[in-house]
Amino acid sequence: MAQIIPVAPFDYVVFGGTGDLATRKLLPALFHRDFDGQIPAGARIFAISRKDFDAAAYVAFVKSALGSSLAGADAAAVWRRFSARLHHVTLDAQSDAGWERLASALGPPTGHVRVFYLATSPQFYGPIARRLGQAGLAGDDARLVVEKPIGSDLASARRINDDIGAVFAESQIYRIDHYLGKEAVQNLIAMRFANSLFEPLWNSLWIDHVQITVAETVGLEGRAGYYDTAGAVRDMVQNHLLQLTCLVAMEPPQTLSADAVRDEKLKILRALDPLGDGAVVRGQYGAGAIAGTAVPGYAQELATGVPSRTETFVAMRLGIANWRWAGVPFYLRTGKRMARKASEIVVQFKPVPHSIFGAGAGLLANRLVVRLQPDEGITLRLMTKEPGPGGLRLRSVPLDLSFADTFSTRFPEAYERLLMDVVRGNPTLFMRRDEVEAAWSWIGPAILAWERGSEAPKSYVAGGWGPAAATALIERDGRTWHEELA
Repeated sequence: MAQIIPVAPFDYVVFGGTGDLATRKLLPALFHRDFDGQIPAGARIFAISRKDFDAAAYVAFVKSALGSSLAGADAAAVWRRFSARLHHVTLDAQSDAGWERLASALGPPTGHVRVFYLATSPQFYGPIARRLGQAGLAGDDARLVVEKPIGSDLASARRINDDIGAVFAESQIYRIDHYLGKEAVQNLIAMRFANSLFEPLWNSLWIDHVQITVAETVGLEGRAGYYDTAGAVRDMVQNHLLQLTCLVAMEPPQTLSADAVRDEKLKILRALDPLGDGAVVRGQYGAGAIAGTAVPGYAQELATGVPSRTETFVAMRLGIANWRWAGVPFYLRTGKRMARKASEIVVQFKPVPHSIFGAGAGLLANRLVVRLQPDEGITLRLMTKEPGPGGLRLRSVPLDLSFADTFSTRFPEAYERLLMDVVRGNPTLFMRRDEVEAAWSWIGPAILAWERGSEAPKSYVAGGWGPAAATALIERDGRTWHEELA
């Protein structure tokens, strides 16, 4: 059984508290933490929005949003407790007026941690932080959580960091990347640094290449306004994929303290080779079918009538200029409307230096696959002898660790862990300012070149694995994407 460690009483104040992120992720995460007994008496949850909700209307809104989470007698009992924590404050976060209502609702400082979660557009991070400071709500017990993307380039990221940093100390700021809260990502750290088996092999002498894939089957999901100004690189590569790259590639930190881990990740970001010509493929999905269901293309979903050069898919080959990884390519790709939903890290080891089994033995190099979603787990493929007489026949077989089969417990969503880490004051799984800016420094020149150029993203059929050029990108090196091997 998982050990549930209660946290100290807190106030969670969610700006954008009736929006998509709050209703799909944040409120369900807090409810499940309450269900598991982690949220103490006295904890309160405040939603800040422009909606004119009274207390009863907001409670009914949240009950509807939680949906299937409330099934069962136990959940109904927890709901009565959880609903008593809910409060709504009508406030236009873009206005200087009305902030006294929020201060009055929160009341005088009680020593409880106050978390201000900005589930809003990044352009409002600085103004909201400033107004919190002016309202006297940015004291020592306050913490500020901001979502990715932090800006759209290095200059805008620095402006946001300057603006929120003028009110809150860096130790009070939590830049959240929910991928870092996934159980399988945590197990990547445990696998690397709690087992002597892998670390001696975790270098260019034994590893041929690394693949990181985050594939989605969904399209715009009502986010057209945001997504068409961001694209796959800003939305996924600059944060999620680079953070996963850092965890795979970083040196062992001295301890698991926040700064020790983030110092090692920063070294990787600063060691990334510049993206060369031909190292990136950008794509945009057209009409197709996923699981037998026809889906429209990006232009049809966007419905503006104006051609868009925004990429919904990107694949890239990057290198890390240090002793451990020199000469080892990292292949990253992410896309919407792909064949299946999958997030995984593939570590491909080099083949044995000499085969004693003959040319027809079908000897395959070992491969380690860390599945982040769905079906979280770890698979190590090994060569073994097929049973039976009549010669030595080899087969690649998996040693498979399925978290669902091994641990008889519900896996908390990433946000559940991260929201509680903020209350605890543990920033290990959150991005530090210098990490964010180092990532933008690396990817920014490539984005600028694309935007100044005339090349449109390459088309691919929804329900596939991206444009043919993405296959060519890795096959030029004599390798292939993982799903083509499976």
